[in-house]
Amino acid sequence: MEQTKQQIERFLKKIAQKFPATDEPTTMTDIHVRVSQSSGDLMAFDDEGNEITRCVVEKWIDNTEDNFNENVTALLRSETLALKDIVDNWGIMKPFSLVLEEEDEDATTELYLADDDTIILSDELLPGLEEDLDEFIKNLIP
Repeated sequence: MEQTKQQIERFLKKIAQKFPATDEPTTMTDIHVRVSQSSGDLMAFDDEGNEITRCVVEKWIDNTEDNFNENVTALLRSETLALKDIVDNWGIMKPFSLVLEEEDEDATTELYLADDDTIILSDELLPGLEEDLDEFIKNLIP
C-alpha cells in the first residue's frame, strides 16, 4: 500500500512539473485521470486528450478485486488531499477538476475540484439539495 501511495504522489507531482505554479495561470483545462485494471497504468490527460504523464502501479496490474474502482477512487482522493498544497498551486486557471474516467473516456467521478474558495472531495457537494429544492418549489407553487 505504501508503494502505491508513493507512486500516486509521484504521479501528482509530475503533473505539477507540467503545470508549474505561476501568479497568472493561462492554461485552462481539467485533468482527466484514467486507470487500467489490466496494465496498472495510471494516466493523466488534458481536455484535448493529450497525455500529461503516466506511471504503472504494480499492485493494480491484473487486479481482479470486485471493488477495485471504489478502492482506486478513495486512494486517489486521499492522496490528492494529502498533496492539496501542490495540487491547488498547479499552473491551471481555477476552477479546475481532477476527474477519474473509465478507459473509454467517460467521466465517472470528480476526484477533486480546485477553486479559490471551494474544494469538493466527493460526488455530492450538498447531499439532499435536490430534494430540498423540490420541496421548496412544491411549497412555492400552490
